[in-house]
Amino acid sequence: MGAILEPSFEGDSTFARDEPLRVSGGELRPVTLRYALYGALNRRREGAVLVCHALSGSARVADWWPELFGAGRPFDAERFCVIGTNVIGSCYGSTGPRSVNPQTGSPYGADFPLVSVGDMVRAQSLLLEHLGVERLRAVVGGSIGGMQALQWAVDFPERVERCVAVGAAPLPALGLALNHLQRQAITNDPLWRGGRYTEDAPPAAGLALARAIAMCSYKSAGLFGERFGRNPDRAGEDPHRSLEERFDVAGYLDHQGRTFTRRFDANSYLLLSKAMDTFDLARGYGSEAAALRRIKARVLLVGITSDWLFPAEDVRALAGRMKEAGARCRYDELQSAHGHDGFLADAALLAPLLRAALDDEEERAGVFARAVVAV
Repeated sequence: MGAILEPSFEGDSTFARDEPLRVSGGELRPVTLRYALYGALNRRREGAVLVCHALSGSARVADWWPELFGAGRPFDAERFCVIGTNVIGSCYGSTGPRSVNPQTGSPYGADFPLVSVGDMVRAQSLLLEHLGVERLRAVVGGSIGGMQALQWAVDFPERVERCVAVGAAPLPALGLALNHLQRQAITNDPLWRGGRYTEDAPPAAGLALARAIAMCSYKSAGLFGERFGRNPDRAGEDPHRSLEERFDVAGYLDHQGRTFTRRFDANSYLLLSKAMDTFDLARGYGSEAAALRRIKARVLLVGITSDWLFPAEDVRALAGRMKEAGARCRYDELQSAHGHDGFLADAALLAPLLRAALDDEEERAGVFARAVVAV
């Protein structure tokens, strides 16, 4: 693969300086969102595509979805301005637990309030107001990013033309159970210290274990069997020789955990996994059906055949409920052996579905010729 595409612009937007942003667990003031643009907004600020990241993603969409960028691909920066944002509560530039609490002068840490997917979307809407974007051509995301796309379609129906959510639906009981265990792994680490750990002594062991559990839920049993089987660890260990020596799959999980702790924050992990748990389109609308009746966007829901964290049948069932509520919704399925991670690992297979959802034949000829404007 060639070099990763760099954003045409990357920076911060700070708002809620006077009036706080109210979130599920309290309020935040001020709020900063890190964002990145690929391509440029036209003078009328139309035709933008907002791409929402999964739990450990960032505003730099091309870093984690590179296969979808380029001429003839869904995110063609010559046709669309692609906007990526880092959600509140994360650790890649937006206001989160590592940010300084203006009331104390120290990092929020464990005092950072609980946030929901709806809170993330409202913060994104304020960023788009800053950019002058009143209406989006599409909102696209996978996993908790797909939850954000769905929340956009419900909360801001007049501002979204298309909604594409991949591997996203309310989390079933098994997913809730696995997320609970991941948070327990972090909070049971002695170095967690009630969330008031220091940067030089984070709860790395707990976070690594949480990530290892997550990787089991992101992949499929078939993929693990094909890739690892019952082989001993490739570094030469013999699991029959001692308690500490591992099978190959254990070495993989340990490696994933170690590398993750170098790039992510434990308190952010707790917050974002909890936001995934509490995603429920019915909140604030009385019922899910009432929420779905608000949708005016054309919706594409994509299930992943081997996904057992967000089973394809759950995504398909949500599409059915949307249609019953009167939404224009289509369901497609991504054939992937990678489990929930299929929306990333098999992005090239996903590309035709996304391209079809974003394309309109009559708009191909010149409408998206843009003059670069200051952001």
